[in-house]
Amino acid sequence: MLHIFIAGGPVMYPLLACSIIVMTVIVERIIFWISMDRNRDKTLVDNVLDLCRIGDWESVRSRTKGSGDYIIKILVTGILHREFSMAKAMEAAASEEIKRMQKYMAVIDTMITVAPLLGIFGTVIGIILSFEMLGTAGIEHPQAVTAGIAQALITTATGLGIAILSVFPYNYFNSRIEKAALDIEKYATSLEIVYEKLANPETRNKRDDQ
Repeated sequence: MLHIFIAGGPVMYPLLACSIIVMTVIVERIIFWISMDRNRDKTLVDNVLDLCRIGDWESVRSRTKGSGDYIIKILVTGILHREFSMAKAMEAAASEEIKRMQKYMAVIDTMITVAPLLGIFGTVIGIILSFEMLGTAGIEHPQAVTAGIAQALITTATGLGIAILSVFPYNYFNSRIEKAALDIEKYATSLEIVYEKLANPETRNKRDDQ
């Protein structure tokens, strides 16, 4: 591996930096999502909605204390601001949670774009080096250009490899973010409906009659 790295030329150093950066971000995001999954408590979310149906806000406060579930955090934020603007409060809290989930995603996206470009850059340098060697040694010594050709192929393969291996976790993380956003919207809407019925019993009765 060290021989291949050296044969790849100077462009291999920024490619190495790209691989280290993207690997660090991927590991960090994996740990983040594992932590998010461990903190999820769907049963508690359903219990909170049930308590909200009867207006038992004190029980909601006591049961959700210390919860790390992002859905619970958003719902509790809406409940705390129910007398002002529940929807806007939950929207702001949801934006913060989505922002946490999107953290460093731009870094992976950048590496997916930059790594192949660096590989192509290394390819161009390798080809230039090959022609220079060919001009110096002459066509009767083709082995003189092999170093430049090797550099061109190694950097291209390395850049593509980094990009390809980064695409899979990038798409996975994005799918998790989209699913989380849908869950947030679903439960936030449920809470708004529950609170609307609780705050407007006449509306509730009319709907029940219909």
